Amino acid sequence: MNKKEAILSSALKLLTEKGVHNTPMSAIAKAAGTGMGTIYNYFPNKDILINEIYISIKNKEKEIFLEFDVDQPIKTQFETYFTAIMDFFIENSESFKFMEQLQASPIITEEIRTEGAKAITPVKELLIKGKQERIIKAIEVDELLMFIGGAVLSYLRWYFNQTEIKKTSLKNQIQLVWDGIKA
Repeated sequence: MNKKEAILSSALKLLTEKGVHNTPMSAIAKAAGTGMGTIYNYFPNKDILINEIYISIKNKEKEIFLEFDVDQPIKTQFETYFTAIMDFFIENSESFKFMEQLQASPIITEEIRTEGAKAITPVKELLIKGKQERIIKAIEVDELLMFIGGAVLSYLRWYFNQTEIKKTSLKNQIQLVWDGIKA
């Protein structure tokens, strides 16, 4: 791991544990095993560092959809998407906690937010195609995404607070959300 990656990794861990306002750059530098000069060479301030973490997570989200098979039925594609995003955040719980904490934060610049939104382009395209084929409700795509995103957020919050997870819980959530968006 190079110094920049060590800084990003340490920052993600500390920011999710202690919160944005309770994590000074000095603590991040110490956790990354680097000096303050080095951290400021890569990130002139904490807001820039936070935006870099945000876009890094969004870029990893993009990778989830690289093998999205558009020839599958709409429902199958939706189930694949929903499962993939849940698995991603379950495997990357710090990323989930970071995104949950900063999703609506003014720290994330409009430019970074716009770039990050590209991560779900395949999902938007799926919803548009589903609407055109009258498989998905004729509701604005942004509203569908808000509904789906809310379900993802709620499930993950619930998931991380459980001591025992039933194997059927994710399958049930997928079915509930599908029932909510299908025409």
